Amino acid sequence: MKKIVVAVDFSSGSIHALEYAISIANMSKSNILMIWVDKTANPDSIYASSVESYRGEVIKRFRDLIEEYQPRFTGGKLDYKLRKGKIYSEIVNTAKSKNADLIISGSHGVSGYEEFWIGSNANRVVGHAHCPVITVRNGFEIKDSLREIVVPIDHSNHTLIKIPFTAVLAKLFHAEVHIVLVFSTNLATMHKRVENYADKAKKYFDSKDVSYVVEHIQSQNATKAAIDYAKANDADLISIMTEQDERRDSGLLGPCAQQIVNHSPIPVLSVHTDDAGKTMKLFDQI
Repeated sequence: MKKIVVAVDFSSGSIHALEYAISIANMSKSNILMIWVDKTANPDSIYASSVESYRGEVIKRFRDLIEEYQPRFTGGKLDYKLRKGKIYSEIVNTAKSKNADLIISGSHGVSGYEEFWIGSNANRVVGHAHCPVITVRNGFEIKDSLREIVVPIDHSNHTLIKIPFTAVLAKLFHAEVHIVLVFSTNLATMHKRVENYADKAKKYFDSKDVSYVVEHIQSQNATKAAIDYAKANDADLISIMTEQDERRDSGLLGPCAQQIVNHSPIPVLSVHTDDAGKTMKLFDQI
């Protein structure tokens, strides 16, 4: 992993996301690129009225952030870029043009007040991104290491695509992966399908020397079950698929993915169906 993009609007949530990104980048020796998007159409902007004035204020704030955080950032280079346009698309397109391996964004959740733009655009960033995205809620206690990563396995066709990038993070941090088989039906054929997927996940983690435990959950509410399990086991990350399938171009998240991103107090790693091939090669960099 060489580059991490962080969405920054200078709200407490986005600064919290930056601090979380630093903890990841320090271990992966990655560079961090902070992205701010000009929202000139907003009459209630926190910046001064003239374009030059408020962009100058933004640059000053970024320089202050670099001065404050560079001493604790041992990963690589801490830099920033100012963009103008649709917030989520500028973040996503910049990450794509810079060949970023990961985007990290703050998320206030559905109950939060959308005072700044990060929280209200988090789902769109996740839905449109061309690389994995971690959304982190303000208030989550940032640690120096990832220790426990929860990976729900269900009967969907793409449930295993999140495994390679999850393994990358687990390997970097020597974290333990919780393979959680989620059974939402009593049908024996569906149980067998989930078990077969779990066996493939175990073989992959074995091949990468990643430690894991296996748990089984029977619940009609897979989202709540996964979050409750993660909370009960003091997990540091939940790894999910975006469940988009043919809707990928729309940027719409599947219902379970959207609920977990919105409701989880624990950071959520969202992986897209086309991310697997790109993340397999990251092991060569560890």
